Amino acid sequence: MTESQKTAFTASDIDAMAQRYRANFINSLSGFKAAALLGTTDGTTDNLAVVSSVVHIGANPPLLGMIMRPHTVERHSLQNIKDRKMYTLNQIAADITGKAHQTSARYPQNTSEFTATGLTAWYSADFAAPFVAESPLNIGLEVAEHLTLCNKTELVIGRIRQVHVNRAAIAGDGYLDLEQLDIACISGLDSYHRTQRIAQYAYAKPDEPVREKTPPE
Repeated sequence: MTESQKTAFTASDIDAMAQRYRANFINSLSGFKAAALLGTTDGTTDNLAVVSSVVHIGANPPLLGMIMRPHTVERHSLQNIKDRKMYTLNQIAADITGKAHQTSARYPQNTSEFTATGLTAWYSADFAAPFVAESPLNIGLEVAEHLTLCNKTELVIGRIRQVHVNRAAIAGDGYLDLEQLDIACISGLDSYHRTQRIAQYAYAKPDEPVREKTPPE
């Protein structure tokens, strides 16, 4: 696509957009994002919410970050995280995207999204937050740091305490093949996608040409 085929949007153009239009537009700009179900509990009711703002923070110690919207209205998941410090992230399999998306509905606090959407909660030993049984990749986290950002959104950084996944999807070098697990991703606020690998490349060095990676034994 050439520059002449593109439309330029200035900051004032974006500010002038209708609220919902702007939300859809801006949420699409960051590209394809991880599609995960956030599992929490208040000790009585298990809560589940779809999230698309999970990012890698570091591997040693193993940390994942997650942006949560401002706590200006009831945010059951965020309140549970603040109160109990434990939560789960469950990658969304392509065949449960409809049920996963339904968890974004505003159910009353005493209604479990697991029950409302037909998904299954399960607890592993020594971890006090619910996992999603239908997810092929479950991650249990404990809050490591909690920050309020400039726009009043909240960044929750969690230390990984447990991972549950089929070992057959892990390559010899530790690479986890998410495509083999048929995990979906999200673009915008409500569009779910399957992925297709283009290539996997070897570690890039300035004095060597780009080359595809040889799968480890």
